[in-house]
Amino acid sequence: MGSIMMSDLLTQILIPVCAVIGILFSLFQWYIVSRVKVSPQNLSDNSNKKNNGFDDSLIEEEEGINDHNTVLKCAEIQNAISEGATSFLFTEYQYVGVFMVAFAILIFLFLGSVEGFSTKLQPCTYNVDKMCKSALANATFSTISFVLGAVTSVISGFLGMKIATYANARTTLEARKSVGKAFIVAFRSGAVMGFLLAANGLLVLYITINVFKIYYGDDWEGLFEAITGYGLGGSSMALFGRVGGGIYTKAADVGADLVGKVERNIPEDDPRNPAVIADNVGDNVGDIAGMGSDLFGSYAESSCAALVVASISSFGINHEFTAMCYPLLISSVGILVCLLTTLFATDFFEIKLVTQIEPALKNQLIISTALMTLGIALVSWVALPSSFTIFNFGTQKVVKNWELFFCVAIGLWAGLVIGFITEYYTSNAHSPVQDVADSCRTGAATNVIFGLALGYKSVIIPIFAIAISIFVSFSLAAMYGIAVAALGMLSTIATGLAIDAYGPISDNAGGIAEMAGMSHRIRERTDALDAAGNTTAAIGKGFAIGSAALVSLALFGAFVSRAAISSVDVLTPKVFIGLLVGAMLPYWFSAMTMKSVGSAALKMVEEVRRQFNTIPGLMEGTAKPDYANCVKISTDASIKEMIPPGALVMLTPLIVGTFFGVETLSGVLAGSLVSGVQIAISASNTGGAWDNAKKYIEAGVSDHAKSLGPKGSDPHKAAVIGDTIGDPLKDTSGPSLNILIKLMAVESLVFAPFFAKHGGLIFKLF
Repeated sequence: MGSIMMSDLLTQILIPVCAVIGILFSLFQWYIVSRVKVSPQNLSDNSNKKNNGFDDSLIEEEEGINDHNTVLKCAEIQNAISEGATSFLFTEYQYVGVFMVAFAILIFLFLGSVEGFSTKLQPCTYNVDKMCKSALANATFSTISFVLGAVTSVISGFLGMKIATYANARTTLEARKSVGKAFIVAFRSGAVMGFLLAANGLLVLYITINVFKIYYGDDWEGLFEAITGYGLGGSSMALFGRVGGGIYTKAADVGADLVGKVERNIPEDDPRNPAVIADNVGDNVGDIAGMGSDLFGSYAESSCAALVVASISSFGINHEFTAMCYPLLISSVGILVCLLTTLFATDFFEIKLVTQIEPALKNQLIISTALMTLGIALVSWVALPSSFTIFNFGTQKVVKNWELFFCVAIGLWAGLVIGFITEYYTSNAHSPVQDVADSCRTGAATNVIFGLALGYKSVIIPIFAIAISIFVSFSLAAMYGIAVAALGMLSTIATGLAIDAYGPISDNAGGIAEMAGMSHRIRERTDALDAAGNTTAAIGKGFAIGSAALVSLALFGAFVSRAAISSVDVLTPKVFIGLLVGAMLPYWFSAMTMKSVGSAALKMVEEVRRQFNTIPGLMEGTAKPDYANCVKISTDASIKEMIPPGALVMLTPLIVGTFFGVETLSGVLAGSLVSGVQIAISASNTGGAWDNAKKYIEAGVSDHAKSLGPKGSDPHKAAVIGDTIGDPLKDTSGPSLNILIKLMAVESLVFAPFFAKHGGLIFKLF
């Protein structure tokens, strides 16, 4: 592949323009969603307007029950969910804000003390003949980029939550007209979040690089080392968002299911269930806000890992700005590709049948991957010289631009493979989930056995996909190849987030339909949207875990280089003990998060039982439950319980690096990566399979499903128990583990100068 080098000026224009296009597109999607009004007056005002969504007949009109109370109830429930979610996130962010300030001070003190807070120029790490900026400057700018990453992550999660709570009732109201209209509202709302997050992450990172460049000048090594703080800030906030939100949502979900469905035999999202509002709030704070922060963290870290390695390769040494910005150009083209892909779901093809929903979402992944492959080829051709060198553990490896294209492309296609394997193991359209559902005939125990076996088996192909990606990309372009492979997997992040956010929005829409007392036909439509959303959520988690593995390996490589470790030898006792401890950490972390969900769920179950037993007329529907008390239980439990797991992840690299040194820390990082990826995939897929096995029985679409139902039958109760066990696996422990492996790696990289100079205190004493 030859090359036509793009000018630096064009690069400086193209990246922010693509980011702004992404933001404008998300605002346009939001405007279209906002035209669906959640107020009864507009039904009559707009009844004669064509193309505004009100020229269609409504199910309520056909059944003669179209009074304005339904719309008012939807608006009331939407407000309750929105207020609960906003209140929780504000409380969470107050605690997280304190942590952010404390950790920012820690970064400044640790990095500043490397050279005794000296303001003098120091020899560069990788080129001692050249002078670089002082350690104090690195400490200052690393702290600033950490705060910027943290704030961007928090804003990403919060905006996602606000969009989701804005769209849920609108999706419910559109379901009265057709399943296609409801799908489009939910998908457009997901696209708002996807494009806002992708564009904001890119824009803030690009502006930060350019502002820092004013001070750093030609010292690109120091500049991009300071930029790694951006990834650390993004992931540290994501950890608390994922763990806190996951505990909140699953405490409410488990409490609502065990008492409501199993004990009282009432439907899911029944307004008589005291935990129902807390359950719906949880979908937004865990699956939306937490997931948004998580994928932003992955994007930030993969970009930072690639930029750090590039800065000490020929791109950075020769100050080739366009080639240096290759990772950002990939993300820029990704936004344009995702924009075009979104139009296939919202404008080019119309969904008319329930059976078309899941294929439409899967086509989004296929189309975006195919188009992005062409985009990567174009960027590799115009942004890279035909031949260049990449830093490879002390040497410079000669690489061609077509080899870098293959690195990004293999990451992109490996993501698609992981996505489809996840879909195969978690969708009730395929035999693995149907086998799990069938095992419910003999009770909950066999359901649990089959579900665990499915989760373990589902690890095999994704691990091979990740392993092949690592081998090929490292062979072609060393650690830079792995970093851009991770970026390739995340290059279609806007589409991935859109289909991921679609799931919780549809879930909330179904809950609102049930609570508002809408027709069973509307609930059938929202259930169909939700079932497809469950599978896409599992696909999203697969992407997040796969990219986390590649990102953390790239960061691990950058850490080993920065800490001047000549080799990581597992036969060395220092490294091997680190390997053992690192492999244990995901289990310790999972134990903490699962026990937290169990403790919070216990309080929730007791509260829901108390209300059913003490509020007269609650089961009959003549009295209202105390929703606020259940919301308070979930909020208090999640805020209190998110701190120990967060502390475990954040303090481990600091303690190991300071007291045991960089060799032991490298073992810890390798061990946590290897075991964390396996546990995360199996936990997410086991939980997803149990959830969809329950939905398979409830939907009763096939003869086989009908033989296991209906709701309330013994097989259904066994399926509900499996689903309840799987809830903390798929929504708390599993998704949080990918943050654990990324966060420990990026934190080690940021603190590497300190560990290399002052670490290993215990071994120095003996």
